[in-house]
Amino acid sequence: MVLLKFLLKRILLIIPVIIGITLLIFVILALAPGDPASMILGPDATPEELAAMRIELGLHRPVLVRYVDYMSNAIRGDFGRSWLSRRPVFDEFAQRLPYTIQLAVYVIIISSVSGVLMGILAAVKRNTPVDYTTLGFALVVFSIPNFWSGMFLQIIFGLMLGWFPVMGAATLRHYFLPSVNMGLSAAAGHIRMTRSSMLDVLTQDYVRTARAKGGSEGWVIRKHVIRNGLLPAITNIGLQFAGVMSGAVVSETVFAIPGIGIFVVNAARARDIPIVMGVIFFIGIFVAVVNLLIDIIYAIVDPRVKLE
Repeated sequence: MVLLKFLLKRILLIIPVIIGITLLIFVILALAPGDPASMILGPDATPEELAAMRIELGLHRPVLVRYVDYMSNAIRGDFGRSWLSRRPVFDEFAQRLPYTIQLAVYVIIISSVSGVLMGILAAVKRNTPVDYTTLGFALVVFSIPNFWSGMFLQIIFGLMLGWFPVMGAATLRHYFLPSVNMGLSAAAGHIRMTRSSMLDVLTQDYVRTARAKGGSEGWVIRKHVIRNGLLPAITNIGLQFAGVMSGAVVSETVFAIPGIGIFVVNAARARDIPIVMGVIFFIGIFVAVVNLLIDIIYAIVDPRVKLE
């Protein structure tokens, strides 16, 4: 019953978040320079054709009226059609979503496994060469721009060594380089957060008590330190998954992956408002659901957290 109330409360909180995000994006796109009708019809369109196209797209109506109409249709599952391709927005989104989800899953696996393990190692071996090397690695990979590291991986492992394809998403091998490119950068955050959390837990009274009772260092770390020290990492992994889903534009562009990142960027350039709004709507709901799952997992892992 408590869990049901918690879920209902969080679901209700999603509504104002979605309204705020979509309203902001809708107004920005509506007030941005450029005429969508001209982009669709081209430079040779006559004034009469442009006026007719604006009426067809509904651009002659006030912005808030158009937004209310869009949201009322979206609630019923109708996200409109692309102004350029004339295909339903949901079909366009569903066609590209699997590529981004697959990339996000690989990135999270690489970043969470490597980042958490290296963070634990740095905390256990604190103030040693192992600790300094791990922190130095995290600083370097976090500082390198994704587009530069992506092209570097393409040149070394794709063109020079020929081990992996450098563009496309046809097979699992196509995802290796972009996953490593994003995964190592994301691992830096896991390393620092896991190390900091583990060091904090290592100074707690219950850890000292476990050592005083004769427990070995390995047993104390496995039984008491890791479980409590990984709680912030759980939150970070969930938020990172949502971030990868909504921010994979650079890697999808460099490695020519036809995901939703590069898709929404191209739509924004072309002022294809139905596409942009549909993607923002879906991503907003996805992020909210991921945050909800993080809270539930956090409460299950840590009994001290109460859903009330």
